[in-house]
Amino acid sequence: MKNLHIKTTLIAMIIVLGFSPVMTGQTLTGKQIIEKVYNRPTGDDQTSDLVMTLINKSGATRVREIKQFTKDLGEVEKSIMFFLSPADVKNTSFMSWTYDSDQNDDQWIYLPALKKTKRISSDSKSDYFMGSDFTYDDLGDRKQEDDTHQLLREETLDGKECYVVESVSKDEDYMYSKTVVWVNKANFIGVKKDFYDEDEDLLKTLTIKDVEKISDIWVITNSEMKNVQKNHRTTIILNNIQINTGISDSKFTERMMMRGM
Repeated sequence: MKNLHIKTTLIAMIIVLGFSPVMTGQTLTGKQIIEKVYNRPTGDDQTSDLVMTLINKSGATRVREIKQFTKDLGEVEKSIMFFLSPADVKNTSFMSWTYDSDQNDDQWIYLPALKKTKRISSDSKSDYFMGSDFTYDDLGDRKQEDDTHQLLREETLDGKECYVVESVSKDEDYMYSKTVVWVNKANFIGVKKDFYDEDEDLLKTLTIKDVEKISDIWVITNSEMKNVQKNHRTTIILNNIQINTGISDSKFTERMMMRGM
């Protein structure tokens, strides 16, 4: 399956990231650029330790440790994450299934205090996930055909020559009026993404701070989402990343969410 988000799971969500051979001597359209981002190789499966840090406007932090698994089964990509600490979120789990079709993502969250698995409805996709600056929609895998893409300009960002592409949803009721992504020309990796609210005001910015090549796969290892309207930030750092280890399909079930790793 090909996807578009900081592979979303929380890895992928995060953004339009990608890699493909550099093309020279051609003028690319916004759609072509996003297709190259979208079609990056991601491996058959991936395991990682994730540290999520929530930072409020006063600089106070809350740190959460998570174990995450993802697997590409062809027509569906599945991901599951287990919260390990702190105590108030320990044993919470979240699972997402993203389909390589017009079918909407399926998402579930398990809350140990209620001993119940809850399905995330379409009306809840704009809610923020576990106090972070990522919505449930961000954690899904947005499909390239859901938006129209326009190349706005080319410019240098942090020393990188980038394409700047604006994407506008074909659904007028979508939670973001538009997004704008900076794509590194050298390797078609997204390095920054702005999200605009329904009034077309800047809502938040996702910045990719570090990307590593592991087993010939580009993986985001350090990213930050900042809500500029609330002055609140969420950072995500990945460690102990393993690719193509043969994760069992049985890992991605509601029973596993309740049982834990």
